[in-house]
Amino acid sequence: MMHLRTVCDHIRYSQSRLSQAQVAFGHGTDNAFDEACVLLRHVLHLPYDCDLTLHYWQAVLTSEEIKVFMALLARRIDERVPAPYLTGEVHVQGLRLLTDRRVIVPRSFIGEILEHDGLAPWLTDSVNTALDLCTGSGAIALQAALALGCESVDAVDIEPAALNLAQRNVALHGLKDVVTVYGGDLYAPVRGKKYDLILSNPPYVNAESMAQLPKEYLNEPDLALAGGADGMDIVRRIMDGAAQHLNEHGLLVIEIGHEAAFFEAAFPSLAFTYLPVAAGDDLVVLILAQDL
Repeated sequence: MMHLRTVCDHIRYSQSRLSQAQVAFGHGTDNAFDEACVLLRHVLHLPYDCDLTLHYWQAVLTSEEIKVFMALLARRIDERVPAPYLTGEVHVQGLRLLTDRRVIVPRSFIGEILEHDGLAPWLTDSVNTALDLCTGSGAIALQAALALGCESVDAVDIEPAALNLAQRNVALHGLKDVVTVYGGDLYAPVRGKKYDLILSNPPYVNAESMAQLPKEYLNEPDLALAGGADGMDIVRRIMDGAAQHLNEHGLLVIEIGHEAAFFEAAFPSLAFTYLPVAAGDDLVVLILAQDL
């Protein structure tokens, strides 16, 4: 690889390799060029938003930098490891989050909604308390605290390994006084508490879709993805307990991904609203407390 010298050389080469290998994207990027830039910025210790083409395009890499970059590229292609697991972090709506194989790579559509409109017009008053179920890395809890100015956010996950990472992310953003991380099964750790807002990106992939997932997604914890035969196993349990944990004018927001047909079949008489996001119009559901 001695003929590869500059940033331009390595981005061009890795873009070709990623495309030829037909890797699957969706963990922070959606194309080979951006994926290559993520890996190279990590190796060069550059900020995630640094434009390599503008500032470093003809910069020459050292032999050690080339060695590290090629090793990461090989793992991305040969093992199909998502880039955020290789770099140890991901940036979602401008929020830096530490991540590793203990949790699903943060990418919830709920964060997009919180950042863009703050759940308007359904939220007319300030949100004092919020609950994030299946928090994983703590991403949604942190986004709620920052975007909505919540006084208190509880974040719950059943996986002990995920709790450690969520707590690290809370500390990273200086929100220990706002976000509290609990270990346990859904509502069990917060029994008796009520909230203005409940948010969740639960496991919702149906069994047939799980069997067809690209290898990149199979590198993520199965517990964070698989939602049973119709994808609604955990969603049903969240719905069952939501009413007793919401204040009178509270809201429940659940991401269901591409499972709209299964969601509607599971709750045929439920009044709800789809919240549109850039990826689609029926990926996130909002339910009023009064309709539960």
